[in-house]
Amino acid sequence: MKKDDTQISPPKKRRSLFGRILRLIALLVCIGIVVYGGLIGYVCYREANVPVPAAYDSIIVLGAQVKPDGEPSVQLRWRLDKALEMYQAVPCVMVVCGAQGVNEPMPEADVMRELMLADGVPETMIYADNTSVDTRQNMQNAKAILDGKGLHKPLIVTSDYHLPRALEIAADAGFVNPQGAGSLCRPELEYWFQNHSREALAWVKYWLVKYVGLNL
Repeated sequence: MKKDDTQISPPKKRRSLFGRILRLIALLVCIGIVVYGGLIGYVCYREANVPVPAAYDSIIVLGAQVKPDGEPSVQLRWRLDKALEMYQAVPCVMVVCGAQGVNEPMPEADVMRELMLADGVPETMIYADNTSVDTRQNMQNAKAILDGKGLHKPLIVTSDYHLPRALEIAADAGFVNPQGAGSLCRPELEYWFQNHSREALAWVKYWLVKYVGLNL
């Protein structure tokens, strides 16, 4: 008797199910890309529509990376330059915020304070919050300092892409109509995309914490 060497093909039902799963995965990937692109667009829209600041009685400067040698990163230096510009326009109490991160030789706020003193801000006008590890804590700690001085109209200074979310968090912390001034981020496409895509995810986290109550 002759052996039949013909391979047995998978049942059509199984192939059909496999195909449907692949199409579903492809659809979900496409939806994810569109949604993510929309979030980045939202970040850019909010960034471009921050109101021009008016009267303010204090300045809150949010920290960024300090290099292992103690020098500020480009992003932090630009935030400080913007804060100095706003201080020179309206001399007022300044609070610099930021704890010590990984590979940082000292808290960001302490580095910022020393740099602002070197730039001519009087010692009596600048306060350091060197324990806050995120934007929410930045605002809570800065508010406690400013409340103690009877100051309630702060100007928030941070990078332009981060500013809209920082203003939302400031309002959540109890500041009424907080204002902001954004420093530019590095214009190279690599850094621009990295900063804005990361900020898009940070907005998702913010919404999940605020509206869903997740502990993230």
